[in-house]
Amino acid sequence: MLDWEDLRHFHALSRLGTLSAAARELGVEHATVARRVAHLEDKIGTKLVDRRGRRLSLTAKGQQIASIATRISEDALTIERAALNADNRHTGTVRVSAPPAFATAVLAERLVRLRQRHPGISVVVIGETRYASLGRREADIAVRMTRPEQGDLTATKIGEISFGLYADPAYLAATRETDWSFVGYEEVLASSPQERKLAEIAGGRSVAIRASTLEFQLVAVKAGGGVALLPDFIAAHQNLTRLPLPDEPLTRELWLVVHTDIKDVPLIRAVMDGLCGKVE
Repeated sequence: MLDWEDLRHFHALSRLGTLSAAARELGVEHATVARRVAHLEDKIGTKLVDRRGRRLSLTAKGQQIASIATRISEDALTIERAALNADNRHTGTVRVSAPPAFATAVLAERLVRLRQRHPGISVVVIGETRYASLGRREADIAVRMTRPEQGDLTATKIGEISFGLYADPAYLAATRETDWSFVGYEEVLASSPQERKLAEIAGGRSVAIRASTLEFQLVAVKAGGGVALLPDFIAAHQNLTRLPLPDEPLTRELWLVVHTDIKDVPLIRAVMDGLCGKVE
């Protein structure tokens, strides 16, 4: 009999391409992933992964097994969602994926109120800039700034985030507008609407400080590091000057997203209401 845990570790490796990435997703050491995959190869009696130095690639048999593992994983997740659907209690753990700064500034207080109303609910907040997969149950609920176009997902618009151009008053007093430098996201998020807008505003001027988190950008601006395009929810009460944006205001939509199979589960519905601030 094959061990499902071996197959699950191989499935993660086949999707993510490296031992370290698979280990991070599974919450184990990369040696555990390697051991599980080797055990699966022993059970099947053939090589699934071609190891050449630090590079890993699937053999032909590995690709075949990976395809089967994907189908098994999808079926297992369907069973999990069906089991969740049969539970009418407000008890259990719900994983919520949300932009980290928004989760800190807005959602933390709402989730505390939710817990006061429903002490049987435990919430795990995944504050990552990447999108956790609802289909693979990396998260049960997601707060996203774009509406998903693929997957069996239900998306509800819950609001908008407005952005402003912010700088420290002392920086503005000491620096001519033509000499402004800017604070923005690192290149990974260069395609986001706010980063494209910042590049447009900066023109030929330097984006001298880049960071992956809004919290770092905010601190850099408060220290006089330059001008940044920041969400109002994080910058509006920080003793910064809000500068007028050229052209039209910049806003991003906020969407609450859940897998359609579990959207009416009482446990999930209670957390969704809490995220929207509907807890009495």
